[in-house]
Amino acid sequence: MPVIEKNFDGQTVITTFEMTPGTAADLMEALNCAYAEFISRQPGFLGAGLHMNDAQTRIANYSKWQRREDFQAMLRTPEMRERNRIIAGLCSRFEPVMYEVGEVY
Repeated sequence: MPVIEKNFDGQTVITTFEMTPGTAADLMEALNCAYAEFISRQPGFLGAGLHMNDAQTRIANYSKWQRREDFQAMLRTPEMRERNRIIAGLCSRFEPVMYEVGEVY
């Protein structure tokens, strides 16, 4: 699990996924495979955490990258584009958003 630090000068990305309980396990498996087999090996990747809510209707993904461009380059690869098509079929929507850490308590 990545450490959240206020003075982090890389790129933080939080992606939320919405799905039904019936596809939650399949979506989590697809995300785990994406990280284990591909994303974690990409230049600039620093770490990530996947979190599922109790109702199994949302997954939150917190990831850290050295640079914004590293994350964007990973998304543009043919392999990740194909994985995202599969992921999109398992959820009603997902949205990656880039953030800067404002404060840590």
